[in-house]
Amino acid sequence: MALQLGDTAPDFKQDSTDGPISFHDWAGKNWVILFSHPKDFTPVCTTELGEVARLKPEFEKRNAKAIGLSVDPLEDHNAWCGDIEETQGQALNFPLLADADRSVAKLYDMIHPKASDTNTVRSVFIIDPNKKVRLTITYPPSTGRNFDEILRVLDSLQLTDGYKVATPVNWKDGDDVIIVPSLSNEEAKKLFPEGWDEKKPYLRVTKQPKKG
Repeated sequence: MALQLGDTAPDFKQDSTDGPISFHDWAGKNWVILFSHPKDFTPVCTTELGEVARLKPEFEKRNAKAIGLSVDPLEDHNAWCGDIEETQGQALNFPLLADADRSVAKLYDMIHPKASDTNTVRSVFIIDPNKKVRLTITYPPSTGRNFDEILRVLDSLQLTDGYKVATPVNWKDGDDVIIVPSLSNEEAKKLFPEGWDEKKPYLRVTKQPKKG
C-alpha cells in the first residue's frame, strides 16, 4: 500500500554517492526532500539534479536536506555526476542513492507498474523532523519537477506547524495567510492582535506571523 500523508517514512540502509546511508540517522532532526529518478543518464533528471544542487543553500536555510534516488548502480551514478556538472554547471553536493536492488523504491512504492516492473516513478516526498511524510508528488516522465514549488510547500508546512494558520492559493512566503476555522474569534484575538479581514466567518485573512 502506498505511503499516506502522516505515515512514518520507512527507514532503510542503502549505498550512495556519499557512502552508505542509514536513512533515519542521516536525516537527524532535519526536514528531508527525497526524490526519485527512473534511471541514470536521463535528460530531464539531469537538469533536476543540477537545480537541487544549486538550491542547497535554500534548503539549508529551512533546516532541510535533499537526497536523490536512482535504481542504477553506484558506478553509473559516479559517471552521471560528471555529466551533471558538465551540462548544468553545478556539481552534485548531496547524496544520490544507488538503489540497484530496488529495495528503497519498493519500500516507498516508487515502481511504475504500468510502465515497467523495475523503473521508478519520479516521486517527491517531504519528510519532517519527526520522520512523518508531509507531502507526496508524482510527476510524469516528460515534465521536470518545479523545485520552487517544493520550497514553497516547505515554507508553508514550517509556518503552519508553528502557527494556527493555513496558506491560501498561490501563497508565497510573506503573503497574507488564513486563520484556521477551528480557532474561535476570541482565541484569534490573542494570537492575532492586529486583527484580520473577515471575508466569511470561515475565511479570516491576516498578515503572516513573523517566523522565529
